[in-house]
Amino acid sequence: MKEISNSELVVLQQLWQQSPLTSSEIVDALEHSHDMHEKTVKTLLNRLVKKQAVSFEKQGRVYHYSPLIAEQDYTLKESLSFVERMFAGKLTPLVAGFAQKNKLSADDVAELQTLLDDWKKEQK
Repeated sequence: MKEISNSELVVLQQLWQQSPLTSSEIVDALEHSHDMHEKTVKTLLNRLVKKQAVSFEKQGRVYHYSPLIAEQDYTLKESLSFVERMFAGKLTPLVAGFAQKNKLSADDVAELQTLLDDWKKEQK
């Protein structure tokens, strides 16, 4: 999977919310939410197509765009990359940092505990 810029990610996120979309529909949505102009959006769409992150289907004179990358797959890839770059692949310092700054809610802790319990069961 090729690297996706922050601006390209905004377009991809729009397509994850709803697809297929025409370039005009994407432009309309992003003009209001991210102050992106038509030419910028179309350039980003072309880049995403070249990176094989987005596909298109031509229907008459209109192009309909759809994501080729699943949001969950992209999120996992980026999360793993972040942890590798920032924490040498170790998750503990990341979670410890959040815990020390009181950024973990009781719900977060409960979810983490459930994940750990499930992981322990799978290891047996």
